[in-house]
Amino acid sequence: MKCPFCGEANNKVIDSRLGKDGNVIRRRRECIDCTRRFTTYEHVEEIPVMIVKKDGRREQFNRDKVRTGMQLACQKRKISMNIIEDFIDDIERDLRETGEKEIPASVIGEKIMVKLHGLDDVAYVRFASVYREFKDVNDFVSELKSLLAKH
Repeated sequence: MKCPFCGEANNKVIDSRLGKDGNVIRRRRECIDCTRRFTTYEHVEEIPVMIVKKDGRREQFNRDKVRTGMQLACQKRKISMNIIEDFIDDIERDLRETGEKEIPASVIGEKIMVKLHGLDDVAYVRFASVYREFKDVNDFVSELKSLLAKH
């Protein structure tokens, strides 16, 4: 690790601490040459999870896209951001734990559908209308009938 002040690679670790979330190690270092101190952070290098879209395109998993979709579905509903963030954490952890490098977008969509179905029926139908590409009112009525039949 090069010193950010003098550029020399000769330094020593003075203190190491676990980060707040437990996924990072914070190291306090001192440069042997200029004696100035600086902080570095060490974390596990994660292999990006690639999402395979319906049209075959591949893109890196993006938490912001999942958050935006869920926020739109949950708009004006009594679902806190903490619940949404915790759920996104769960999805990301599940995707990484599969060990797969490429995962179909439908897997994420179905996980969101299941979660919203348990949280709020209105948010569920809103998300379903976009995810399942409802074409007209009949699609909404059909989804509502199946939702009511489950209750």
